Amino acid sequence: MHIDRCYCYEVRLARLKRVAEATGADSVAALQERVEFGKNCQLCHPYVRRMLQTGEVVFEEVIRE
Repeated sequence: MHIDRCYCYEVRLARLKRVAEATGADSVAALQERVEFGKNCQLCHPYVRRMLQTGEVVFEEVIRE
């Protein structure tokens, strides 16, 4: 499985990473103040958290938290 975005809002993790780097946003909530994503199914939240920790923007495994 190739996961690289919030599928509900079609927002790529690479875009969220750029916004986080530019603004200092360090959480899902902080990013949501700047970009609309992750408010429906919220399945992207673990991937966004991992992206903020590691910088990865493409995932092949399912993250369960």
